[in-house]
Amino acid sequence: MTESLKDRAAIVGVGKTPQGKVPGSTQLSLATDAFTAALADSGLEKSEIDGLLTFPGTTAPEGPLNYLRVAETLGIDPAYTGSMSMGGGTAGALVQMAAMAVATGMATTVACVFGDAAKTGGSRFNRASGWGDSWGIWGMMGAAANSAIAASRHMALYGTTSEQLGEVAVACRRHASMNPDAVMRTPFTLADHQASRWIVEPLHLLDCCLISDGGVCIIVTSAERARARETKQPPVFLSGMGQAYTARTLERPDWWYVPHQKDALDKAYAMAGVGPADVDVAQLYDNFSISVLLWLEHAGFCGVGEAGPYVEGGRIQLGGDLPVNTAGGNLSESYMEGWLHIVEGVRQLRGDCGERQVSGAEVCLVTGRGMTLNCSNAMILSKDGLT
Repeated sequence: MTESLKDRAAIVGVGKTPQGKVPGSTQLSLATDAFTAALADSGLEKSEIDGLLTFPGTTAPEGPLNYLRVAETLGIDPAYTGSMSMGGGTAGALVQMAAMAVATGMATTVACVFGDAAKTGGSRFNRASGWGDSWGIWGMMGAAANSAIAASRHMALYGTTSEQLGEVAVACRRHASMNPDAVMRTPFTLADHQASRWIVEPLHLLDCCLISDGGVCIIVTSAERARARETKQPPVFLSGMGQAYTARTLERPDWWYVPHQKDALDKAYAMAGVGPADVDVAQLYDNFSISVLLWLEHAGFCGVGEAGPYVEGGRIQLGGDLPVNTAGGNLSESYMEGWLHIVEGVRQLRGDCGERQVSGAEVCLVTGRGMTLNCSNAMILSKDGLT
């Protein structure tokens, strides 16, 4: 990605389905309903969508052919299409692919679509957390095991505490309590967090994300079209984008710290021409509470090893220095593998968030990560563009 992509594309429509437990739904029906909602939000006609990018989720029987099944169901013959599966890194990667497609003329308007029935469809994310069965033999089951290693190491090196992880969880739940669409809305205290059962020590139940049914769609078009106000909603510009990956895991001594996340953030900052001091609100991928601490350090809001003290005292809550995950995040809003983080970023910059609105928000940082901590991406969204 190069500087030439800065502010070349904009998000002009977002849509989501009911979240949590949606009996009778399938990943396909949820994806379709989300697309319909995003199309209505944008004010565009279905015939204007000539790009389609999808994430199959955990319950799509067709797997990598999901884009064909979704396009058939929607009645679209796209000029640009495909499916990608990077877990929580997929949403950001697809939106960035959509931005590149419209900037290069491969498509004019791209719908990025996700649907999953993980809650009612039998998926419990409980497979071995590494390749094949080798990790499961010695107890590395589920994504929580990876993040438990990260939390344990951060604690050992920097003195981070479980209560500091709890600050993240408490903040997300407080924000979710202001979000009528959130799955979990009842606030809890640090004491409640500490009393919740262990999942993989040192992670408590309230350090862990939800498992949810739901669908999300994000529509991307060119900045020129967006500025011409050919859409119903004010545009939110993609001012900075970055991706970074590693194919290695335990053979890297620093794997637990996911250092490539900083590379993705540095690229996004550089493209947008901004730094952490310019960010008004952040939607940081939170499959587990420790993830937010690592993002805060990689993004430059605090130094290495300093995120634990940084989050104390409500600093990442609404009204604090850096409101984080203002809809509740994966921990409390719903687990849509990072898709709803982008939706919330868009709505914050539109000023549509009601009680949880960050006053004067003009720049939002959104991050995503997935698989066995291998994939990461970051985006700087802006209200008016940063050119």
